[in-house]
Amino acid sequence: MQQNSSVTEFILLGLTQNPMRQKMVFGIFFIFYVGTVVGNLLIIVTIKYSPTLGSPMYFFLFYLSLADSCFSTSIAPRLLVDSLSAKKIISYNECMTQVFALHLFGCMDIFVLIFMAADRYVAICKPLHYPTIMRRQVCTILIILAWIGSFIHSIAQIILALRLPFCGPNLIDHYCCDLQPLLKLACMDTYRINLLLVSNSGAICSSSFVILMISYIVILHSLRNHSAEGRKKALSTCTSHITVVIFTFVPCIFIYTRPPTTFPMDKMVAVFYTIGTPFLNPLIYTLRNAEVKNAMRKLWHIKISSGSKR
Repeated sequence: MQQNSSVTEFILLGLTQNPMRQKMVFGIFFIFYVGTVVGNLLIIVTIKYSPTLGSPMYFFLFYLSLADSCFSTSIAPRLLVDSLSAKKIISYNECMTQVFALHLFGCMDIFVLIFMAADRYVAICKPLHYPTIMRRQVCTILIILAWIGSFIHSIAQIILALRLPFCGPNLIDHYCCDLQPLLKLACMDTYRINLLLVSNSGAICSSSFVILMISYIVILHSLRNHSAEGRKKALSTCTSHITVVIFTFVPCIFIYTRPPTTFPMDKMVAVFYTIGTPFLNPLIYTLRNAEVKNAMRKLWHIKISSGSKR
């Protein structure tokens, strides 16, 4: 990466400077990260090998779990290592790579959540056309377009980051590299770059959130015409989706749709967005979804039974 500054490395201040609290951070977030990876991998494996989970909703859930695992992995391992290190040094290139990965998988999350809302809308509001509209070829094309869109978004973030000149302090008051904390270190007027950041990441978060909430309001309104059993099942699924949407987008909007000012809760909001949400997503989708729970029981019962026979 071509460097537009005299700074070759940054020092991350992390969540705390207190050695005892740093050990607590390691313990807590190690549990969160392991839970995130294991939970999402369980969903990925279950959907991959369970014939009962072949619908478009679970096809998209597969990629949501994959994106969540990668998103968390782009942040958590570095946070864990730094919590045990006296000096949290990250090179310029590593920092730019983290910015790219953070936005690639974060944007992929957003696209998949939109597709899941579209899937529920078609399934509930246009049930007769559902098999035609949401056929596997269409779903595959949507996922390919999501990866392409996420890649373009991430490239745009990297271009903005590479334009920032760093010639002074290299202390990042954060636990990871992102454009907002980097803007504070740049030795230039960052007003226009921040406007570009808001119009890119901020617009994606805000517009997607509005679209998703409107779509779920329409879906919930249309449930009046369904049977009691159909309403209960659809409401359970939509509640899970709406919960994940709120957990994902509210912190995202808070971080990316405002001027580069610092608030006391910034790091906690970022922790919830980057560590908490990927950890909670598999819990929400499994605990509130009987089909996923039953598929997991059957799949792992078969695996254990076949293993014991050997």
